[in-house]
Amino acid sequence: MKWYADRPVRFTRQLIADLLAVAWVALWIWVATTVHDWVLELRAPGDGLVNAGGNIRDVFTNAAAKARNVPLVGNDLAGALGNGTKAGETLTNAGNAQISVVQDSAFWLAAALVVVPVLFLLITWLPLRLRYARKAGDTARLRDKPDLLALRALTGLSPRQLAKFDGDPAVAWRTGDTDVIDELASRQLRALGVRA
Repeated sequence: MKWYADRPVRFTRQLIADLLAVAWVALWIWVATTVHDWVLELRAPGDGLVNAGGNIRDVFTNAAAKARNVPLVGNDLAGALGNGTKAGETLTNAGNAQISVVQDSAFWLAAALVVVPVLFLLITWLPLRLRYARKAGDTARLRDKPDLLALRALTGLSPRQLAKFDGDPAVAWRTGDTDVIDELASRQLRALGVRA
């Protein structure tokens, strides 16, 4: 496989296209990480719930522990204050659930923002590059076989391009006309940017 053309103009175009493809991927990675960070800012209310729930739980737990020391009604009072501890735990659980949803949303949104554009690039750009690399590599291996290159040119050139030859290039190829064969081989090499 031959990834880049030998001719400077085509090489430059291919290099620019490849650099644009890399820039495209980098752009979407940057967008995805930026969006990920923005979405994670939405977890602030969940953090607030966790902190508030933890504080409420701690206050009621301490109060229940002290209430146990009150004579006669200490256990009943500690049990009543235990319900406040459960409310604090409920707030903490709600906050953790919200944080989890925000983190999952941030991850999947960022993943989608990278995967979709990269898949688009792989579906459009990569097959063209692979096709060129395969054709150019095959053609470069045939440099010392002008007859085969000429045959490829005969089957690949448009009728308008073939009409530019004096006479019928297919007849000239069959009869072994070296000038026409060399010209056809040269055109085939030039078409893929491969040096003769």
